[in-house]
Amino acid sequence: MNSSPEVPARQSHVRSWSIHGREEITARYEILNTIGSGAYSDVYRARRLSDDLPVALKEIHDYQSALREIEALQLLRHVPNVVHLIEYFWQEDEDAVLVLEFLASDLASIISSGKKREGGLQVGEIKRWMMQVLQGLDACHQNGIVHRDLKPLNLLVSADGALKLADFGQSRILQDTRYTPGEKSTTYTFSDEWMALKNSQWPEAAGNQDYRAVSEDGIKDKDPIDENVSSKDGETSCVATCCTTDVDDDIFKGQEIYGSYESKEIDDSGELTSCVGTRWFRAPELLYGSTSYGHEIDLWSLGCIFAELLNPEPLFPGTSDIDQLSKIINTLGDVTEATWPGCSKLPDYGKISFKPIENPHGLETHLPNRTTMEVNIIKKLICYNPIDRVSAKQLLQDMYFTEDPLPVPLAELNVPIKTNDHRDGEEDSVGDWFGESDSDEGFAKMDFSENEKGYSIKFS
Repeated sequence: MNSSPEVPARQSHVRSWSIHGREEITARYEILNTIGSGAYSDVYRARRLSDDLPVALKEIHDYQSALREIEALQLLRHVPNVVHLIEYFWQEDEDAVLVLEFLASDLASIISSGKKREGGLQVGEIKRWMMQVLQGLDACHQNGIVHRDLKPLNLLVSADGALKLADFGQSRILQDTRYTPGEKSTTYTFSDEWMALKNSQWPEAAGNQDYRAVSEDGIKDKDPIDENVSSKDGETSCVATCCTTDVDDDIFKGQEIYGSYESKEIDDSGELTSCVGTRWFRAPELLYGSTSYGHEIDLWSLGCIFAELLNPEPLFPGTSDIDQLSKIINTLGDVTEATWPGCSKLPDYGKISFKPIENPHGLETHLPNRTTMEVNIIKKLICYNPIDRVSAKQLLQDMYFTEDPLPVPLAELNVPIKTNDHRDGEEDSVGDWFGESDSDEGFAKMDFSENEKGYSIKFS
């Protein structure tokens, strides 16, 4: 069966956003309640009438997000550590509705629960969570898929401890995964299937194929897009265009705790956008406006996730894109040709600069009381030069996972069941995670100047 979805042609007129009036869906599923809502999708808990299978129905209101998620999930439909797409409904004048397996929790809840537990998450538990993320991400990259929005909330967990990657609405499918700093997408090409989809070459028919990927697990699918910046793929970064999202918007608009971005358009050249993903997990090349990135941006996000498993605090909790860069630079040191060969070719490298950092904090300061081997795992992912980041496949072979304590069996993992859509539950305030940012203290003075790239902003 062809893995490319059959979708209706893009419609410019207003469509219905209500799943309850879709007879083709309500005839097969009982919609129980809403479990997530964002600017571009709504997620409902439901049960399949034929066999009482619990499912999540994800109604996607954005055409391209639907295309991306359906194609990615079809390509990955046999991967154990990726959420299963059971079937989907998509016909002219209607939004796409994805039927997904229902999972009970996510890695954000695991981290939050471990933080409250005496002794925290045990090393064997951390290793098992890490290995499952690596297995899912390796399958994505082996299939040429860049997820582009990895974070704990998008790593869903079943009641029996199976972790699965979800929310592929920002994903892209690439054929060539070479990285070239500063070049504008000349090394990246999209699959023929994807370009056909983009140009609306698919038949105008409903995609009601049923894949019957029945699982005994359950899923809670959440929408990663709560606050979006609309910009054309291939244009400059959010920093350069000042399209940064304030903390308050990130939190309260979608009841998420991470600031998210997604570009909603793709230009005819197939260029990528740098305004993608969730700020706390965005790779530095994205913050500097790169449009020629590949799977390496997922590896940076992976490092941020693993660091949070080891120490249950966000690694780089930036309150804006500029603050995000500041936190990274204060930890890793100055971004120069010596520390990152080719960085000066990045589109926005000359547009923003910071006071030189004589003594960077180092990743060790973010990982107190962790072993050298644990810190080294993070260092293999959190590094400036994308080509130095170790692949998911390579990390799975790391000695860290074969030395005592060994990864625990799935049955020994502690999985808290989520009762609401907040990351930490009702007990914790949003401020517990964001805290008070001290980055603004260093931004008292801003110097603007013109240069060959147009302008420069220097913070001191």
